[in-house]
Amino acid sequence: MPSKKSARLAALTVAAVCSAASTVIITAPAHADSMRIHDVQGSTRISPYAGKQVTDVAGIVTGVRTYGSSRGFWIQDPTPDDNPATSEGVFVFTSSNPKVAVGDSVLVSGTVSEYVPGGASSGNQSLTEITKPVITVVSSGNAVPAAKVIDAKSVPAAYSPEGDTAAGGSVNGLTLEPGKYALDYYESLEGENVKVADTRVVGATDPYTELWVTVKPWENRNRRGGTVYGAYDSQNTGRLQIQSLGKTADFPTANVGDVLQGATSGPLDYNQFGGYTLVANQLGTLKSAGLTREATQKQARGELAVATYNVENLDPSDATFAEHASAIVNSLQSPDIVSLEEIQDNNGATNDGTVAADQTMTKLIDAIVAAGGPKYDWRSIDPVNNADGGEPGGNIRQVFLFNPERVSFTDRAGGDATTAVGVTKVRGKAALTHSPGRIDPANAAFGSSRKPLVGEFVFRGKTVFVIANHLNSKGGDQGLTAQYQPPSRSSEVQRHAQATAIHSFVKDILDTQKNADVIALGDINDFEFSDTVKILEGDGELWSAIKSLPKSERYSYVYQGNAQTLDQILVSPSIRRGCDFEYDSVHVNAEFNDQISDHDPQVLRFRP
Repeated sequence: MPSKKSARLAALTVAAVCSAASTVIITAPAHADSMRIHDVQGSTRISPYAGKQVTDVAGIVTGVRTYGSSRGFWIQDPTPDDNPATSEGVFVFTSSNPKVAVGDSVLVSGTVSEYVPGGASSGNQSLTEITKPVITVVSSGNAVPAAKVIDAKSVPAAYSPEGDTAAGGSVNGLTLEPGKYALDYYESLEGENVKVADTRVVGATDPYTELWVTVKPWENRNRRGGTVYGAYDSQNTGRLQIQSLGKTADFPTANVGDVLQGATSGPLDYNQFGGYTLVANQLGTLKSAGLTREATQKQARGELAVATYNVENLDPSDATFAEHASAIVNSLQSPDIVSLEEIQDNNGATNDGTVAADQTMTKLIDAIVAAGGPKYDWRSIDPVNNADGGEPGGNIRQVFLFNPERVSFTDRAGGDATTAVGVTKVRGKAALTHSPGRIDPANAAFGSSRKPLVGEFVFRGKTVFVIANHLNSKGGDQGLTAQYQPPSRSSEVQRHAQATAIHSFVKDILDTQKNADVIALGDINDFEFSDTVKILEGDGELWSAIKSLPKSERYSYVYQGNAQTLDQILVSPSIRRGCDFEYDSVHVNAEFNDQISDHDPQVLRFRP
């Protein structure tokens, strides 16, 4: 048996002549004084050895990743210490396909690194890794350390400690309290072999071959099997992302409410898109819950049905027109007015200056007729090229789709991409200076973002003002598992300014005509309990009608296993108090793996 010194020298010699990021030596040394994995991990989120060399860290290989940009393997110490805050597993980053197998007993020497998925600016926590490794295989075919069970009893109800104010709100330097906080609990298992069993799916399988489950089946459950997100200070701690180390074709194609029966086990990772993730080398068996797409109630003859639907970058080259048409005709029951968000121009993402969307709309209207729906008409305003955000060249915008057999549109000339619409009084009632029009398009709040589109409709002789919105996205916000707790929501600054401008316009209408029927709807990109919505609502000028539903029904979008509200319809007092309205969030997309949009449409029915 070579001595520790000679084995290390041999490893360094091989490493010096190899261009690969890692080196494997097959031998059989054993060293009682070697550093242990729990020493590397430490009792905070940052390793006490970060940036330092470590030698002969022993462990059993529990998982091997041979795809993507983070190739490597996990090792775990089969003889743990008695400190619940120190993980016994760690990821070894090799960059190329590792030359080890599950069950190998190895010694790893290398540099301890704190890798931040998404980069430091993301605010994410870091993942402790051993990089530039020299790997010694001691033996093969060993039993893998038993997986630790993650379940409703083991995960604390409290989500995270408050960040250290002296460290800018970061939790990185705080000693982990895995028995008290969910994020600390998951961090204490980083890199370890873990297991969940009989877990319900709360986020459908996505195009990246991942899904979300919950280990707390009772936690804010809704009737369709999801987990509802209802407050910033009440996080759903049982959510966990599932990926796989196996073949993509073998990954379950799941909808919300389905169950992964039996054990799902593998190393616990941390990544940019969801934080703590069980990377499975064993997947449970999928049991379908038989979730079906909803259909709303048809409006009565004297009811006006108004809907909002984000069709997700729809352009003429897409293959989803028939499905969108079916959703509008069959699931939404052909509303009288539909605010469409994310209608792209006639050649989609081709960035050649095209801004017109008449071909996109003609194709959608024809598909609706083919699906048995009415011959809709439409109104919109073409944006300035590449001035409204979204996919470059796509020029997304809001469009009013309306059924001329049921409702008429009041056209007033003068509206264009850069001219602000105003409110005037005609025969004692509020009217728009031009219709359709754009609200305050020169306002910096709408820079590189969609400008609100407003139109004047008439239903059975009564005027209804409709404002179609697609507010600034949440891009740039820190994730729920960020190192900063509570996380920063920087995107709110622009959304709050947008909400202020929209509310001011609504107030102008109501100051001109107190009992005017006003609807502001669309992809608000914020929750019904958010400050954005509070600004829109003001002192009662508007009210988010989704709040008429039970809390368990308030969602239009599923993100990282949280069923949440982004799409909303807000109404003026004359509708809220003066009409017997009905509201429906129609679940046809967000809960399904074969979704044609990631948003569920919303419908309001009332008698003006």
